[in-house]
Amino acid sequence: MRVRLIAVGTRPPGWVRDACEDYITRLGARLPVTVTEIASGPRGGGEPSARAIAREGERVLAALRREDYVVVLDERGTELSTRELAAWLKTRMQEGEDLAFVIGGPDGLAAEVLARSRLRWSLSRLTLPHALVRVLLAEQLYRAQSLLAGHPYHRD
Repeated sequence: MRVRLIAVGTRPPGWVRDACEDYITRLGARLPVTVTEIASGPRGGGEPSARAIAREGERVLAALRREDYVVVLDERGTELSTRELAAWLKTRMQEGEDLAFVIGGPDGLAAEVLARSRLRWSLSRLTLPHALVRVLLAEQLYRAQSLLAGHPYHRD
């Protein structure tokens, strides 16, 4: 099972890189995670955001593999508790499915990327900064894996 975090944006702040790397390192071989960064589409100067979203969507779709179980992070998606996430992750692990978690750019994801997803997951109904979503996603994967392993990191 391979897990990839595919994120639009190639220059997150250092604290984001550090925090993500910390959780990914903690996961180690139990749940190996790699990060793929997708260049943002150009914005400003009269360039409509729809064009930027479309370009980002093309790049995201090109990064996906046919066999990936695609999860998009979307504030309008399904909210999961930590225990629900852990149960979902356990099922994916038992099935041996490769996972691709997709974080869009500042204006969201292209309709084609949303259509390719098998799960739209909301970390919160709040709109969150995309860099922070990277950290929250990495932490939640670590928390869910810790729960499955019986590690005391998660407390109800």
